[in-house]
Amino acid sequence: MTYTIITPKAVQKQLDALPNDVYDRIAEKIQQLAENPRPDGVVKMKGSDNEYRVRIGDYRVRYEIDD
Repeated sequence: MTYTIITPKAVQKQLDALPNDVYDRIAEKIQQLAENPRPDGVVKMKGSDNEYRVRIGDYRVRYEIDD
């Protein structure tokens, strides 16, 4: 099952401001989350049922999974 990635405008603006090499690495990882939203290294956020975070280099991507 493939999930749909929805990126809010504010998040896309932050991504666009990143250096190209960092942007490419983060974009690739986000696309991989569509296939496997709970890979190794993902941490479930406390206090929420569907929120997770994954570390990509110096950055953390926080996301929600809607099954």
